[in-house]
Amino acid sequence: MHNDLHALRRIFKTCPTIAVVGLSAEWHRPSYFAAKYMQSHGFKIVPVNPRYAGTPVLGETCYASLGDIPFKVDMVDVFRRAEDVLPIAEQAVQIGARCFWQQLGVANPEADALARQAGLDSVSNRCVKIEHARLFGGLNWVGVNTGVISARRLV
Repeated sequence: MHNDLHALRRIFKTCPTIAVVGLSAEWHRPSYFAAKYMQSHGFKIVPVNPRYAGTPVLGETCYASLGDIPFKVDMVDVFRRAEDVLPIAEQAVQIGARCFWQQLGVANPEADALARQAGLDSVSNRCVKIEHARLFGGLNWVGVNTGVISARRLV
């Protein structure tokens, strides 16, 4: 699945609602960048982070867990450490998600296997923002343009 461009393109075209587990409300965090990019490209973002539960992140209500979301979610995009991912994969299966996506730097083989066995598309160690930009023309000659050169505060 990881290198199958047709499968990745199909995932993006058939998964308009993305629950982002571990989404931060801090604009300089990678989870915020990725979710904001996907939102700006027409995807409905559903923030999942117990720290912000009940408050808006990117203009959407944040939920404490996947099980708290009262509507259908197509993709679960995970911004958590690899050792924390297996229970999230179990929740993704329980809520009937179609795709389980582990972000760049996150790869839990057990979670990947569990998702696949349950019939979900599963992607590991890939950035949803980068892959979408690569497949749908969002990259330019300078690469992945986040609009921020450095996350460090200027003195």
